[in-house]
Amino acid sequence: MEAFFQLRRYNTTVGREIVAGLTTFMTMAYILFVNPSILSATGMDPKAVFFATCVGAGIVTLLMGLIVNYPIALAPGMGLNAYFAVIAASNHGQMSWQTALGCVFISGIVFIILTITQIRQLLVKAVPDSLKYAITVGIGLFITIIGFKIGDLMGMQFTGSATTSYAPGSAIDNFSWLPVLGSLHSPQTVLTLIGLFITAVLLALRIPGAILLGILATTIIGIPMGVTNVSSLKHPQWFPDLSHLAVGKLDLAGVFHYGLISALFTFTFVELFDTFGTLVGTANKAGLLEGEEGQRRLGRAMLVDACGVSIGALLGTSTITAYVESGSGIAAGGRTGLTATTVGVLFLLSLFLAPIAGIIPDQATAPALIIVGILMMSAVRHIEWDNMALAIPAFLTIIAMPLTYSISNGIALGFTFFVVINAILWLAGRDHVKVHWLMVVIAILAGWRYIWLG
Repeated sequence: MEAFFQLRRYNTTVGREIVAGLTTFMTMAYILFVNPSILSATGMDPKAVFFATCVGAGIVTLLMGLIVNYPIALAPGMGLNAYFAVIAASNHGQMSWQTALGCVFISGIVFIILTITQIRQLLVKAVPDSLKYAITVGIGLFITIIGFKIGDLMGMQFTGSATTSYAPGSAIDNFSWLPVLGSLHSPQTVLTLIGLFITAVLLALRIPGAILLGILATTIIGIPMGVTNVSSLKHPQWFPDLSHLAVGKLDLAGVFHYGLISALFTFTFVELFDTFGTLVGTANKAGLLEGEEGQRRLGRAMLVDACGVSIGALLGTSTITAYVESGSGIAAGGRTGLTATTVGVLFLLSLFLAPIAGIIPDQATAPALIIVGILMMSAVRHIEWDNMALAIPAFLTIIAMPLTYSISNGIALGFTFFVVINAILWLAGRDHVKVHWLMVVIAILAGWRYIWLG
């Protein structure tokens, strides 16, 4: 392991990497149960989706660890699976789930081509450092919002009457959703706060594996509180149900019949920005982007990610992508592919250990995500706040991610403002930041995507 993963070079150990892998897995294991629930709206068998999620996430994450030596895990992406369910809904979808899988498969081929031709890698060089750091910070806030929501520290309250009709420009006090704090009368909220205190104290004391220990301690404390559900251990089903698998059932011909451009472009656009943001943000936090070797490894990571998209479609699930929750493992000390390899093995074992993975409540993983957000905020000090041509796009990138609940929205907004502001400064003969031609192309594509495709 020392020779293969170069543990000494990255100042880490086998134990630390395995703990980091366990931490990452626990923070993203929810996808094993959420993904089947979401995709079942298309008419897909939930058990088939569970199989595809375990095997797809396991195989692609193993590839990331063994080929790239990156501590980043991959699984079917949230948001993209929701879009998949919308366009392939069993009652009113635009296409069948088989055709939607075909669309995902083709988008993966597009990514493979973009990666082999090094267009995706060129994007890393085209983006200014301040925007890269902004992506890291934005993802940190995005992860924090996820932690607050799944931990019941924050909810959304509807204000207005049920009879109020909504129209653009209507007064906010007549129709709105407002964020509200969770209630201390809720055991879920209380358990999240307990877990957050435990994890924070362990980190402050510099206890190795603090985040993982926090998750385990919170899970145990949740049992007498009635939050941790251990019923799955009473009559566990240790062997997966392999009936009705969706392996190889994608429909490629149907994609063209239902209109390739809009669905395919949406999958490709969102995946491009989400993956770019996640890979750059988490790898940057782990210090893996330095030098020419760092850029080459990032290129290999993008290729694995691109292949993962098509692999997931072949197995029968929506787009497999890099997970922002990988930041929890990096925060726990993960620096090499041994972290990802651990996660990949755990996903494959989940086919047989689903009852154990299922007892960890959201309130146990929520504190870990909040802590990761805190750690990723440190990159904000590297942004050139004195240069408004960089500071404004960076701020918009940061703030749009949590407020719109989308990494791709934040990147699109920040990149577009960067291009427009510096183009105007150039035309006015003022000092400006040099704009790479690829940034201009992305700004144009972003405008087309949001104006014409919604």
